[in-house]
Amino acid sequence: MIIIEQEKSIIVANYDTENIKNLIYTVRGKQVMLDSDVAMLYHCETKYVNRVVKRNIDRFPEEFCFQLKEDEFNSLRCQFVTLKNYGRGRHKKYLPYVFTEQGIAMLSALLKSEIAIKVSISIMKAFIEMRKFMLLNGQVFERLTKIEYKLFEQNQKLLSHDEKFNLVFNELQKQNTEEFKQKIFFNGQIYDAYSLIIDIIRTAQSKILIIDNYIDDSILKMLSKKNKEVEVVILTSSNSNIKKIDIQKFNSQYPSLKLSYTNKFHDRFIVIDNKDLYHIGASLKDLGKKCFAISKIEDIEYIKRIEDVI
Repeated sequence: MIIIEQEKSIIVANYDTENIKNLIYTVRGKQVMLDSDVAMLYHCETKYVNRVVKRNIDRFPEEFCFQLKEDEFNSLRCQFVTLKNYGRGRHKKYLPYVFTEQGIAMLSALLKSEIAIKVSISIMKAFIEMRKFMLLNGQVFERLTKIEYKLFEQNQKLLSHDEKFNLVFNELQKQNTEEFKQKIFFNGQIYDAYSLIIDIIRTAQSKILIIDNYIDDSILKMLSKKNKEVEVVILTSSNSNIKKIDIQKFNSQYPSLKLSYTNKFHDRFIVIDNKDLYHIGASLKDLGKKCFAISKIEDIEYIKRIEDVI
């Protein structure tokens, strides 16, 4: 499996650490650089770099340098916007080699040039910074890579940056809620609770049902994050502090929302697409003001029973 830490940008024209970090990837659990990128930084041809390695093969164990397998290289290619944008690797006659941090250090010692020493220092700094970055964000990038590869296989077409971002973001939201079972929030965790409700709302593809006796117009701010064309139904009591004019204004921009009144429920619930049911321990207008829990109810039979009550 291969994980991309940073989307590849333009050909690096200097030795700035930030630019070099864009050329570092993770393959087989190791942070590495492609042979062609190393050659570019050292101002020489790729074949020259690989020739040095082959002449000193005993100094380059797998911990220092290894050749990508075909599936690894294809996985890497499909996650670029397209390799033809970079002018390299589109019709490679061989599978590229990659260098770890130790491999770069060994290579620079063998090249023995002034520019190799200068570049190697910058590369070492970039590896150190990327290592720190991955410790904090490794799981996120692993999930992004899996999602991007899955979406590429599904679409088999070149996506714009915005389309790609939206697809990945929506898939992340979906996975977040699929993994979610129960969450307890304590006094003051207003933003955290608010964010989780929005994550749940964003998963809806056709319909959202909200049951809450004491909502106010703050629910409209949450619902503005829903996907387009998703229908919303709110069941609340006649004592709720929400006005019809607020609903009308909301519908003019984010159709469609219907408001109905009932006194048949005590607790709060959110039903997504008639298949995902969430129990909310506090009114949505009071998220994070007191200790409460949000739980996902796995037994979908309860959704039918709620609909029967309605």
